[in-house]
Amino acid sequence: MGRPTLTRIVRDLPALVPFVGPEAQERARGRPFVLRLGANENVFGPSPKAIGAMIEAAPQNWMYSDPENHDLREAIAAHHRVPADCVVVGEGIDGLLGLAVKVAADPGTVVVTSDGAYPTFNFHVAAQGARLVKVPYCDDREDLDALLDAARRREARVLYVSNPDNPMGSWWPAADLERLIAALPDGVLLLLDEAYCDTAPPDAVPAIDISNPQVLRLRTFSKAYGLAGARIGYAVGSPDLICQFDKVRNHYGINRVGQIGALAAMQDQPYLVEVVRHIVNARERIADIARSSGLVPLPSGANFVTIDCGADGAFAKAVLDALLERDVFARKPGVAPLDRCIRVSCGRDEDLGIFGRILPEALDAARNRVASA
Repeated sequence: MGRPTLTRIVRDLPALVPFVGPEAQERARGRPFVLRLGANENVFGPSPKAIGAMIEAAPQNWMYSDPENHDLREAIAAHHRVPADCVVVGEGIDGLLGLAVKVAADPGTVVVTSDGAYPTFNFHVAAQGARLVKVPYCDDREDLDALLDAARRREARVLYVSNPDNPMGSWWPAADLERLIAALPDGVLLLLDEAYCDTAPPDAVPAIDISNPQVLRLRTFSKAYGLAGARIGYAVGSPDLICQFDKVRNHYGINRVGQIGALAAMQDQPYLVEVVRHIVNARERIADIARSSGLVPLPSGANFVTIDCGADGAFAKAVLDALLERDVFARKPGVAPLDRCIRVSCGRDEDLGIFGRILPEALDAARNRVASA
């Protein structure tokens, strides 16, 4: 029996996944988590209008989605005051990142990112056969000057920046990003991942400029809009850039119910304002819980708070393991020095009440474990 010939790029890739999902962990543990605070999901949920629209649409799920995403694109365009041909819809930001790398980076060319930033992006770069150049964080923020310098020196095709960023929740003011954009060398595409822009301070989000073909703004319905399971994201850019996505995107990749739900969510901005208020309050409460246990919460513009555990990555891992043992699903950064922290998603009052009781126990268990190691 013969074997298929795989591409060299895929054959040489390690068999890794960027995240082990909570469902896989629950299967391995043999029991569910009590708290699901690790995936930066919005536990406050989507707009009731979005839920109603999706319920109404469910019986018609025998139909494919509109491959042009016409109504959703029109609504997104109206919201951002841009033409509809400046918007592309995709399977979450993840799917659009993969397409953007395919559009802009030939195999062997350089893509610049931050060391410790969103790891799924790195997988898209690897699958394209491009070369990833990583720049260290500086003071728990992506180092814009160093990123720009690396893009220049290495003649990069793509520069990836997230604002606010994951996993630290830190952000740069819009003025700093605008300076970065103005200084981009010719030939570079800036992927500005704004998954958390709806929960960020207003001065962290630059105005959208569709006249600049070197900038692609990536947004999602997974975070503040509460539709992570629907897998709907979008990108805004110049028409000449956006039209390239029609050459490579999966035209029927969007599920119809999610498409309809995202449209209803976009049209219910008052609900979004209410949810963001809940998220801001939850960030403050997580910070209070951390401080009451002697830990340091980092400022966050996202729907999570990163907590400095005050030691090294080994101790933070012990804290995370102790939380998991107590049925709290959380995560932590994977790259030093960021890995001294754990990351906790925003939750409801009742969720954070439980977290506040469990965290001191987990810290005691972690200290005992490290001391006996």
